[in-house]
Amino acid sequence: MAARALMISAPASGQGKTSVTAAIARSARRRGERVRVFKTGPDFLDPMVLERASGRPVYQLDLFMVGLEGCRALLAEAAAEADLILVEGVMGLFDGAPSSADLAAAFGLPVLVVIDGSAMAQTLAAVATGLQRFRDDIAVRAVVANRIAGAAHARMVAEALPATLPLLAALPRAEALRLPARHLGLVQAMELPGIDALLDGWADAWDAATSETGVGLDSLDLARIEPAPVESPGATPLAGRRVAVARDACFSFIYPANLDCLRRLGAELLTFSPLAGEPLPPCDALWLPGGYPELHAQALASNESFFAALVAHLEAGRPLLAECGGMLALLDSLTDLEGRTHRMAGLIPGEGRMQTRLAALGLQQIDWPEGPLRGHSFHHSTMQTPLQPVARATHPSGGSTAEALYTHGSLRASYVHHYFPSNPAAIAAFLGSNSAGQAGQVL
Repeated sequence: MAARALMISAPASGQGKTSVTAAIARSARRRGERVRVFKTGPDFLDPMVLERASGRPVYQLDLFMVGLEGCRALLAEAAAEADLILVEGVMGLFDGAPSSADLAAAFGLPVLVVIDGSAMAQTLAAVATGLQRFRDDIAVRAVVANRIAGAAHARMVAEALPATLPLLAALPRAEALRLPARHLGLVQAMELPGIDALLDGWADAWDAATSETGVGLDSLDLARIEPAPVESPGATPLAGRRVAVARDACFSFIYPANLDCLRRLGAELLTFSPLAGEPLPPCDALWLPGGYPELHAQALASNESFFAALVAHLEAGRPLLAECGGMLALLDSLTDLEGRTHRMAGLIPGEGRMQTRLAALGLQQIDWPEGPLRGHSFHHSTMQTPLQPVARATHPSGGSTAEALYTHGSLRASYVHHYFPSNPAAIAAFLGSNSAGQAGQVL
């Protein structure tokens, strides 16, 4: 049976897309529906909240990073186990190339637009109508007015909207239901002990608002996604290989699709928490994903056994992939936002420094020695190192972000968060090598 599907978008970032998507997911789940949620574009933080709301991992849908056929396969796989599929957009509906609108057009997803109405009334209808008319290959079907002051405010918005663009819900302004944020976005769901109560609060607000308007999701003529089973794995070049993955509040920026990719390649995944003092498990290869080393720098610096294990791993010539925050943890030092400098592993010469302003942002394609990989970059740190990059990434839209790729022996490091399914063979070739370089020497 086909799954119903809908995109939730907005005219800009900060309108409340994530909270509305989470509210819809939690509400549907409480009614017994099976819900799958996707996030348009590269993002790690919003999906953590959406996973908690839906009870299922949240995957990326991005026409550049994942590809059209990759997105199609993910949607079909989700439809095999879901009644309702929600796709949260990125930035504004038409922002970027490819945009959320491009994704909606590719799969015929109707769009529900979320607009922050806290500083306007009838003008919200003008913004919504403009979004509806801007492109004729997508269907903007309804509006959620967010952060509304009260019943009178909601009535002004509803009366200004045309009949073809109904008000699905007017959600009240409620500071108690706001998620805390930090320099990279929302605080991680795992760090919020009250996250489930917050999600239930959002769902309660959603149920009350839709009851007031009397407009339900199914009145919007949702898309139907036909199910398809998960494809059976093909070649398994990493069969018998143990790949350790650091995973905790420090090393948490992990695409679920990357873990799936490694498993389909045959790898045995071994997760461990450096913050909890768990030892690096015996492994053939190691992945240090991005995250928040700047928030946990003191704990990392005091974990001598972790740093020693990294040294031994590289001296044995075993592959180590370090991405963004994982790379910062391998430097000589890292200076946090308070100006405190912390000793790091000392496996990459140089220093990292946090800053309050954004240092780089954008989709990336980078040529590994084994082949090109796609991914993205998003960080508030800078890095100084005498190492010379072996490659630099390119931005699909010609943006200025062009991250470096560093290699030395069996170490590979970059600010890029790689999307492994974009080139599984390259990932397998690196992580599956007995020695990705000359063993016996570290930086």
